[in-house]
Amino acid sequence: MSDYQVSLTSICTPSEDIVARLIEGELLIVPLAAGVGDAGDELYTLNPTGQAIWQQLDGRRTLGEVVDALAQEYDAPRPVLEQDVLGLTAELLRRRILTGRDAA
Repeated sequence: MSDYQVSLTSICTPSEDIVARLIEGELLIVPLAAGVGDAGDELYTLNPTGQAIWQQLDGRRTLGEVVDALAQEYDAPRPVLEQDVLGLTAELLRRRILTGRDAA
C-alpha cells in the first residue's frame, strides 16, 4: 500500500494492525504488528486537527466527503482542509496506520 496515491476520491480506514483509543482527550494509536509505524515509535498521538480528521475516517466516506464534513464544522478555507486531510492521510497510509482504496 505504500505506493497508493491518496486523493479526494480515496476512502481510508484505520488499519487492523493498530489500536486507537481516546484517553483523557488525547487520541493514542498503538501499532500491533511489525512494520506498522516507524522503527522505534511505539505509539502515536494526533493534534486536535488530526483527531477531527481521524474521527471521520469510517471506511465509507471519501476524503472529499470528509473535507465537506469538516468544512461544515470548522471555519477554515476548503483548500486548507483539503491539504490537511490529504497530508495526514498520506502520512498515515505510508506508516500503514491507515488503509486506503479508491471509491467504487
